[in-house]
Amino acid sequence: MAEEKPHQALYRRYRPQTPAEVIGQDHVVRALTGSIRENRLHHAFLFCGPRGTGQTSTARLLAKMVNCGNGPTAEPCGVCSQCVTI
Repeated sequence: MAEEKPHQALYRRYRPQTPAEVIGQDHVVRALTGSIRENRLHHAFLFCGPRGTGQTSTARLLAKMVNCGNGPTAEPCGVCSQCVTI
């Protein structure tokens, strides 16, 4: 018998891993990457909107950008322990 892969929900399988992969929220990604590039991070960000518009995905991307081992960066590496954990 073929070995089965563990089930993974679609929202986790297709979640964007970099800012370039986010679709339909260009204004949000532009604001977040710009604030990181200019070293002007605020103490809080509020992600709101109807279901399915990417609040959690965008928040996870922001967490990667801020906590990446390469320092706060607009392009997280995706391979350091912090990026992998998030």
